[in-house]
Amino acid sequence: MGTDVTEAWREHRAYLVGLAFRMLGDVGDAQDVVQEAFTRLSRTGDGEVLDVRGWLTVVTSRLCLDQIRSARARHEFVHDLTEEDGTVTGPAGVDPADRATLDDDVRTALLVVLERLTPAERVAFVLHDVFRAPFDDIADTLGRPAATCRQLARRARQKIADVPLRPQQVQDAEHRLVTERFIRACTNGDLDALLDVLHPQAWGRADFGPGSSIPPATNHGAPDVASNLVRYWGHPTTTMVPHPLAGGDVVLAYVERALVAVIDLTVDGDVVTSVRVTVPHPLRTVARRR
Repeated sequence: MGTDVTEAWREHRAYLVGLAFRMLGDVGDAQDVVQEAFTRLSRTGDGEVLDVRGWLTVVTSRLCLDQIRSARARHEFVHDLTEEDGTVTGPAGVDPADRATLDDDVRTALLVVLERLTPAERVAFVLHDVFRAPFDDIADTLGRPAATCRQLARRARQKIADVPLRPQQVQDAEHRLVTERFIRACTNGDLDALLDVLHPQAWGRADFGPGSSIPPATNHGAPDVASNLVRYWGHPTTTMVPHPLAGGDVVLAYVERALVAVIDLTVDGDVVTSVRVTVPHPLRTVARRR
C-alpha cells in the first residue's frame, strides 16, 4: 500500500479528532469517527490517495455528517439538559473531587450551540469558520454547490450569535496551527516537537483545584515544561482537543474518554509562552496509565 498509515496517524490524528469533536460534541464519538476514517485509509490502494490530510478531512467530515443525521433521526441529542432556559450554568458548591461535573458541563455547553444548527450548517460552519476550509472543498464534502455551502455557514453564524453562551472568537490561522502543533507533540510524546513549539523561556503551572492536598506546581524553561507535558500526557490513551467555547487557546485533555484537565495556552506569534493546567480531579486517572 502506498500510504503510510502509521505516519499519517501521528501527523493528522490530533487535527481530525479536533475537527470531529467540534461537529459531534463528544470526544468518544470523535475518536470512533477518526478511527473509522483511518481504517478506510488503510484499505486504499497505491497512488489512490495523493493528499492524505485532505482525503482524511473529507472522510471524517462525511462520517460526522452521517452520525449527526442519524442521531437527529433517532432523537438522541441531549435536549433535557438545557431545555429550561437554553443557558449553561456551573454546578454551584460542588466538591472539585466530584466526578459528575466537568465532562457534562463541557459537552452540554457545546451542544447548546450545535443543537441550533442543521447537520449541513454544522459541517459548513466548523469546516469553514473554525478550520478555514474553502467552500469549494466543503461543497465536495456536502455534495452541494459552493454558494449553498456559503449560505449554510452564514445561517449557522446567525443562529450561534443568538446563543446566550458565546462561543470563542475564531483563532487566527497562526494561533490555530500553534495549538495544533502543541496537541500533536503532546499526544505523540514527541519531546523535540514540543521544544520547537515552546518558547525557550516558557513556563508551566499545574493547579489541582480548591480543596486538593496537592500544592500548585510551577516549571520554568522549555525543557522542564516539555518533560512534564510528555510525562503526563504523552500516552496512547490521551486525547486532546481545542475547546470550542472557551476564550483563548484552551485545550481539553481526556484519558480514555474521561475529561481530566483543562490546559490554557498563551500563544505569542508561532510559539507557546505559558501552559497552565487545571486538574479538577487529581491525576488519579493519569497516574494509573503511567
